[in-house]
Amino acid sequence: MANSKNEILLQKRSDFNAWGLPGGALEFGESAPKACVREFLEETGLKVRTKSLLGVSTNFIQHYPNQDVAQAVTVEFVVELVEKMSKEISSETLDLKYFYKDKLPKIFNKQHQIFIDHYFNEDYPFID
Repeated sequence: MANSKNEILLQKRSDFNAWGLPGGALEFGESAPKACVREFLEETGLKVRTKSLLGVSTNFIQHYPNQDVAQAVTVEFVVELVEKMSKEISSETLDLKYFYKDKLPKIFNKQHQIFIDHYFNEDYPFID
């Protein structure tokens, strides 16, 4: 999600103690757009709507701190704010902050960095 200054909202994740895009896993029977809206609310306290597909990334192996390893298939959307719903956010979130393209923190994985790059380069939707 970007603000009026074209800064993007990033989440400092508790599992990696590093910055990335808000998100999470699908629940059984849930569509990707509905999961995006639900996860965004849980992790940020913000109600959003999906505007467009940002992209799909299918070729990334994620190593988690708990030793799990998974091939991450990630679907990302460009979203817009509907309203702030809650100050309470998930324990998965250590911090939320907007960042300019040239002032990004280190992103916790290459897959999220690729999505961020495509967004700022206005090169979407994409599939890799």
